[in-house]
Amino acid sequence: MEDFQSAYQEEQERLDRALRDIDRQLNELRSIPVYTGHDFTEQVLEAGREAHRQQLERSIREPYFGRLDFEERGKQVEPLYIGKVGVGDKDGGKPMVIDWRAPVASLFYSFTGGDTASYEAPEGLIEGMVYLKRNIVIRKGILERVADTYNKDSEGPAVSDEFLVYRLGENKDNRLRDIVSTIQAEQDLIIRAAKNTALIIQGVAGSGKTTVALHRLAFLLYQYKEQIKAEKMVIFAPNHMFIDYISEVLPELGVGDIQQSTFGDWAAGVLGLEQAPQDDSETLARWFDGEDPRKSGMNDKNLPGRFKGAMAFKTIMDGYLEQVKRSCVPDADFEPWEGARLSRNTIRDWFEGEYKHYPIARRKERVLARIHRWVEMELKKSPSAAALKERKKKAQQREKSFAKKWPALEPAALYKGLFQTASSAAKGKDSAGEAGGAEPRIPGPIVKETLGYLKKGMIKEEDLAALLYLYSQIHEIDGKLSFDHVVIDEAQDFSPLQIAVLDRFVKGHSFTILGDLSQGIHYYKGVRSWGEMQELFAPEETAYFALMRSYRSTMEIIDFANEILRRGVGTDLLAVPVFRSGEPVRIKPAAGAGRLAAISAAMKQALSGSHRTLAVLTRTMREAEELHRSLADAGVEANLISGGQRQYAGGISVLPVYLSKGLEFDAVIVTDVDREHYAPSDARLLYVGCTRALHELWLMHGPELPDYVPGPEEDAEVRGA
Repeated sequence: MEDFQSAYQEEQERLDRALRDIDRQLNELRSIPVYTGHDFTEQVLEAGREAHRQQLERSIREPYFGRLDFEERGKQVEPLYIGKVGVGDKDGGKPMVIDWRAPVASLFYSFTGGDTASYEAPEGLIEGMVYLKRNIVIRKGILERVADTYNKDSEGPAVSDEFLVYRLGENKDNRLRDIVSTIQAEQDLIIRAAKNTALIIQGVAGSGKTTVALHRLAFLLYQYKEQIKAEKMVIFAPNHMFIDYISEVLPELGVGDIQQSTFGDWAAGVLGLEQAPQDDSETLARWFDGEDPRKSGMNDKNLPGRFKGAMAFKTIMDGYLEQVKRSCVPDADFEPWEGARLSRNTIRDWFEGEYKHYPIARRKERVLARIHRWVEMELKKSPSAAALKERKKKAQQREKSFAKKWPALEPAALYKGLFQTASSAAKGKDSAGEAGGAEPRIPGPIVKETLGYLKKGMIKEEDLAALLYLYSQIHEIDGKLSFDHVVIDEAQDFSPLQIAVLDRFVKGHSFTILGDLSQGIHYYKGVRSWGEMQELFAPEETAYFALMRSYRSTMEIIDFANEILRRGVGTDLLAVPVFRSGEPVRIKPAAGAGRLAAISAAMKQALSGSHRTLAVLTRTMREAEELHRSLADAGVEANLISGGQRQYAGGISVLPVYLSKGLEFDAVIVTDVDREHYAPSDARLLYVGCTRALHELWLMHGPELPDYVPGPEEDAEVRGA
């Protein structure tokens, strides 16, 4: 106790000094008048001062969160304070606070004990000894907690998990928070990985993979500040509500201007569509409201989303593009007027020879421009002003006519042409009903369905990756469209073709691709294994990480959810819980006339303590709407979350389970957990619902629980397998 009081007093005195120094620096900066003139040099200086002001304003609330006493070999022991932002001291000497992204700060995350420690610095490997590792909680300038997770002079064991469990036990609000103070060693390896690598991260539910990816963006901007820019980085999130949910992490880390989008919105912008196709939410509703295409014999070969996302479809498009290139130049000489002729062979030589290194649309543009220049040269040979006028008029008409003979080299036109070609070839289809002239071929039903809506001018979400691929093949990707780094969240729902297309827009294969195969609930799209994505890159261009430790939920919830995967899916991708015990998983009957009363009672009990966020998860959107109306009639205020939601408001939320992916709540109530609502093929879906809960999980069930749900008879309390 005496040691603790001494440590607390020491840190309080140090904090007081730090706050005084930060406050002094901040006041000095605020005393400098803001420059609003047009001198470029002064504008740059003002931007630097403003950035420094913002850093100090964040620092004064929470200057640092950790202390590391490190003795570099050949030097003295030095206490290093680690914070979200580096802060220099008043004399301009050694920093008062070290930025968490600095090389030496990596010791705070990687060191767990031992006689020696080392870290990689620009000048090489630095070795030494750690004497103390201390976690410090400061909120609004007030010291709240001091916890030593390693002390070389102490006889007791390291207690690195104690502080982590303390932070994990805090209640949830309506935003994802940073984890700078609790980054774990395996997470730190991912965050600090080299830039030009396609990282593929398999992370179990609650492993912090999304937060790790966001921290990786902040690290890359710090480590490679001369090479990359925030505005040239992008996060692809599954939906707009998720973007809102993660929106405060990067600003809290002092990183702004990073693009955040859905793949559909970004693709629509590149392709010049008025808006992103909205059919995905409709597909979700049909799929999860019971219209499972698998029940009517659909499989990977004839599911449009799966087929159009496969690399075999890219091969088909490549073959079609070669046909277009071969037939691109009109099969006729060009005659601007009688007596003047430009041979087709010359035009073809320009197209296939001199301009071969350009994308096909640019080639067409260059050839037509060269034809126009040739016409202008020929016009100069006119024998008279009258002849010049007549020839010029004819040339203008014939140039326009000749240009129309070239194919329309735009993604939508080519895509439609691809399926029209496949449809024409369907006369020779085989017994399997697949259309096309050579392997691989487009299944006949997909050809028919796709042509049907393309002829109406419609584009579906499943077509976007293919359209973007065609765009990247026929147009130049200029600097405005390229990225320095791409983060893809919920990547198990992305197709290999989507990744391959994005690789054409990013420099150096710089990706952070993260997801969880156990949460792959969209059977009609996505990947079944990470190998489908790893194969897109050379071995030296990619790295794979598995985050198996779950920090979100209590041991009871994780054990319960793991059992659902074991029984229902048969996977070995099971979460390893942090030692944080809580309430048992509650399984309660809620069917028939008593269903609403049972759900309401569970909600009341779940919110009787300090929980701030509660999710009530239904099986379908329709059931969510009905339950929300019933709760409103009973006087319960709750937020209904639908597919088009753009914000997550916290509090009580009612939503279908498939829309809860990526979110987390203090308590979760899953309704209608019975064999009618959760078939054997829905085990992953129920797993997603269960793993949204941080502290409490309730399952309200109908007449019979699904076979893969663990636990004794109804009204039992399962404490984990």
